[in-house]
Order: sequence, then structure tokens, then C-alpha cells
Amino acid sequence: MKLGPLTRVLRPSPTLAVTMRAKALQKEGRDIIGFGAGEPDFDTPDNIKAAAIRAIREGFTKYTPVGGIDELKDAVIEKLKRDNGLAYKRSEIIVSTGAKHTLFNMAQVLFGPGDEVIIPAPYWVSYPDIVQLADATPVIVDTTEEEGFKLTPATLGKALTARTRALILNSPSNPTGAAYTRKELTALAETLRGTEIIVISDDIYEKVVYDGFVFANMATVSEEMKDKTILVNGLSKSHAMTGWRMGYAAGPENVIAAMTEIQSQSTSNPASIVQKAAIEALLGDQAFIPMMVTEFKRRRDTIVAELNAIPGITCSTPQGAFYVFPRVSALYGRTFRGKPITNSSEFAEFLLEEANVAVIAGGAFGNDGHIRLSYATSMELIVEGMKRIARAVAALG
Repeated sequence: MKLGPLTRVLRPSPTLAVTMRAKALQKEGRDIIGFGAGEPDFDTPDNIKAAAIRAIREGFTKYTPVGGIDELKDAVIEKLKRDNGLAYKRSEIIVSTGAKHTLFNMAQVLFGPGDEVIIPAPYWVSYPDIVQLADATPVIVDTTEEEGFKLTPATLGKALTARTRALILNSPSNPTGAAYTRKELTALAETLRGTEIIVISDDIYEKVVYDGFVFANMATVSEEMKDKTILVNGLSKSHAMTGWRMGYAAGPENVIAAMTEIQSQSTSNPASIVQKAAIEALLGDQAFIPMMVTEFKRRRDTIVAELNAIPGITCSTPQGAFYVFPRVSALYGRTFRGKPITNSSEFAEFLLEEANVAVIAGGAFGNDGHIRLSYATSMELIVEGMKRIARAVAALG
């Protein structure tokens, strides 16, 4: 059967593909340690689960307004005021089935042929594909480890053209854990001052920051930037709700209205019971978050130290999220059983086949000199996984 033209753009998510492959090998009896999935290993807090159960028992199981119930929009508004000092109206809020769905809807209503969207690399694997599925062109702008894997005003300025439609900023970042300070965001905003360029601020890891880092986003820099910024967030990472699929956006009323229209022709409303659970997540007890972040920091410190102790691997310390992005390119050219390793994909394959450790190749994120590991897993598995990697690397010729 003939497929449509969009299938020429589509690629499977490499992070999900590695995770599924690791699980398949585990079912076959292989003792695989997976560092692939960007998914907290904590359970969703009981108060959130109880809110969903209560919604079911009360019969809240029907269609809702496409962009979410008013009570949930109000909860998002309260969260943005409480945590970010930002004021929005209901008409400036939409809730969707996950932050990825939010980003997809946004791209469909904002971008088209001839538009360019700046994406700093390393980047989350889905950004370029989401842009291409809107018939726009992703413009990949490399950042350096020396500059903290962060976009600078100089590199941003060089990337701007008459066709630039938007900039996507993910802070803290997947895959590097890099996070922009308010001062750094202000400098980037100055480069964009006087333009009509939209900033898409992916804040999904907002709550997962370390060492006293103070989160900020582009909308907090100035009223001018708030008017040109669309915030994207969700509950998957902050409240261990990956499978619940709940994301939201805040931005200009006309953009939110258009996103709501396109959502009405795709998924319609997010699941009704999940919306009730999301209200509890946003407004209920938040003690779960610092507990989770404290444990993530303990794991971060361990995995960074262990990776840096392996000859040929260097790893910077992330400011947020729950990933490390170590450089492994110094090991390229080495061999195992006569087979040379020349790139991140081959290195990741080597670790899977010879060390029973699943990682993601850095090439999937736009930087082939690195690999990504998620430390959203137990300390026991982190320690064992690092031992396996160290033994495998030591065996390279």
C-alpha cells in the first residue's frame, strides 16, 4: 500500500527504540541495565492517584472541553503565578496529552514552508522531526561543552535569517542537563529584541535542578519576551507521571486558540480523569518533588564521578534534568574483537552487546562525540552499570 509523503520525514524515536530493545533483550533472558529511558523510576504520588480514582468513582469519565476543563486551566495559571511570577488568562492556556503533543500542535499552527526554526544542539531527539512535520526547516546550531552546551548571543545572531520563525530553548536540557541562568536568557533576549521571532520554552525539567540553581525562562525576562514566548510544560518529569500523558502550554491567545482547534480534530480533550489528577498534582502537596530531586542529585554525583574515572571518558556535571552526556570520542578508533568503533552508534552497540548496558548514541541528539545516560534508575543499577562500562572499555584494543 502506498504511503503518504510525511512518512519520508518520520523517524522512530531513538530513545524509545533503545528502551524497547533493552526490554526485549531482558525478556529473552539477557541481564540488561538500561540507561535509556527518560522516565523517573519513582511511583506517582498517592494523592495524585487518589484524585484519579475519585474522578472515576464520581463518574467524571465523559468528554470535556477540548483544551481542558476550567479548573485545570486555573490550576496551571496558579502554578505559573506561584512558581514563575507570570500572569495568564484561561484563554492563554491549553492542556494536551503530554508535552510532546503540545509541541506538535504548536508546530502545526505556527510553522510552514519556508520557515526556519533554530534548535541548539545537542537537542531533544523529537524537535527536528516535529518541525519537519510542519513543512518547516530545522536549523541546527551547535553549542560546545566548553560553553556549557548553551547557546550564546553570538552563535544565535549568526543563525538568524529573514526566514527565522522561532527558537526552541529547552532548559534544563535533554540530553545535557544544561540550564540557562536569568542573565544568560536576558543576553539572548537582547539579540532577539525588535524581531518577531517566537521563543518556544520547553520547561519540562523545570523542577529538577541542583546545587541551588534558580530556574528562569524567557517569559520571565521582560514583558516583551513574554508576549513572544510560548511556555511548554507537563507533569511527566516533575510528578513521575510519564504514562498519564498530561502537558500544557501558555502563550498568546490567538496561538492557543489555533492549537485548540487543531487538537479538536486530532485527540480532542486529554483524558478526563487525568485532568482531575493533574489539578491535584499542580495544587496539592509538593513534598514529593524535593525528595525526588535530592535522590537524583545523589545519583548524579555518583554517575559523574564513576564516568570520569574511566580512562577515555569525560563527563561534565549537569545543572538539571536526570541525564549525563559524557564524551566518548577519545575511544573512537579502538577495537573490540577486531572491529573498530568509529562513532557513537557503534560505541552504544558495543556497550549493549558486550557489557549488557543500554545507552543512547549522542548522534541522535546532534552530537556524535557523546552518549546519553539517564540516571533515573536505582543507585544499585548505576554502580553496577558503571562497573560493566569500565570493564568493557578496558577490554578495547
